[in-house]
Amino acid sequence: MISDNLSAVRRKIQDAALRCGRAAEEITLVGVTKFAHAAAVNEAIAAGLRDIAENRVQLAEEKFPKLHVSGVGVRKHLIGHLQTNKVKDALPLFDLVHSVDSVKLLDEIEKRAAAAGKTQDILVQLDIAKEEQKFGLPVEDLDVFLVRANEGAHVRVLGLMVMAPLTEDRDVIRKVFHAGKEIFDRVKKSVHISEKVQMRHLSMGMSHDYEIAIEEGSTMVRIGSAIFK
Repeated sequence: MISDNLSAVRRKIQDAALRCGRAAEEITLVGVTKFAHAAAVNEAIAAGLRDIAENRVQLAEEKFPKLHVSGVGVRKHLIGHLQTNKVKDALPLFDLVHSVDSVKLLDEIEKRAAAAGKTQDILVQLDIAKEEQKFGLPVEDLDVFLVRANEGAHVRVLGLMVMAPLTEDRDVIRKVFHAGKEIFDRVKKSVHISEKVQMRHLSMGMSHDYEIAIEEGSTMVRIGSAIFK
């Protein structure tokens, strides 16, 4: 069942990529496991899923030790809001944190990563839709954030994360993703690009809107219910 779901999602990714003249290989599928039991995640890993994501540090602490990832090369992502008091617990668990949305949080990750002797990869979560219930760095603060990231030694900014509003209006969703891609492209060309700021990933799109996100330039889609339903 999960293997079939995974295949269906991959076909839709390929079709969406073809529609806009892209290669499906440009797009990383991240399986969001927050509602899935460990057995279901292991089934997905056995079917070839190599990127998994959790929304909360506590869920990852409980689930990750039960996963069959030894020697497989599974990358672990945090996509939910990260509180500063959870950074110390999060860093040993995750390869990529998508949801860094303030300089305060960036500074805490830098401090904790330095103490652990590691470099932590992150994405900057931008607030483009401006929904009150959503987190995200205001777009106008992005340049200051990137300057600060360049000053550190233990955090690498690998791209941006954008969430569209929960709406059935596909034009609204497309507009937000289009804006995210424009900002991503601008930053790639900016003077901030360095060893510490590398625009590799544009994380946009979830189960209900990932095809639009791909058409608008997403390189990383976060899919939960379409796989683990």
